[in-house]
Amino acid sequence: MLARGTPWWIGIFSLISIIPILFYRGGGQPIFIVLAALPLVLNIPLILFFRDPKRRIGDGVVSPADGRVLEVYRDGRYHRINIFMNIHNVHVNRVPVDCQVISVERKHGGYIPAFDKGSERNERVITTIKTRYGTWTITQIAGAVARRIVPYVNGGEELRRGERLGLIRFGSRVDLKFALPKGMEILVKPGDRVLAGASCLAAPLKGRYHR
Repeated sequence: MLARGTPWWIGIFSLISIIPILFYRGGGQPIFIVLAALPLVLNIPLILFFRDPKRRIGDGVVSPADGRVLEVYRDGRYHRINIFMNIHNVHVNRVPVDCQVISVERKHGGYIPAFDKGSERNERVITTIKTRYGTWTITQIAGAVARRIVPYVNGGEELRRGERLGLIRFGSRVDLKFALPKGMEILVKPGDRVLAGASCLAAPLKGRYHR
């Protein structure tokens, strides 16, 4: 299953491969078979990147992104968990808890590597959500390669935990700023690998971390 927001030009590669096949069937040389296969081979990594697999949704506060946890720290009365998505990760992001979308705001900025501290000033989309635990924000940050963030939601929408929030094309980062619900503990630390919608970032005390 391909993600919403998959570039249209992926299909063009498949169509291009038809042209050499027509020349080959018309009595052309075997080189036309190679020329037909090349666009399809180039399409494979793109299709893998834009995949959108079904997920068994975890409990508690679930990860908004696939990838590696960069930072876990307290910011005033909020906690922040920053997740770096590499090129091989699924880049469809999901909401961490049941919520109502308050706003989706795009901010223009640079395109430095997403794992760099300065990437907080990169091109980004900030989604503010209302949860039973207060107002949280999910920030999708473009990286050095990523140039396009595709939101799936609009203000006013009601979402269930693990529903799709949007897509960031190619390597990037997602930051979650949230008020830790009373009676819950954070279960991840820098370096941990997480899956969007499946991995539990925070759960009731003595909870278990589901990968």
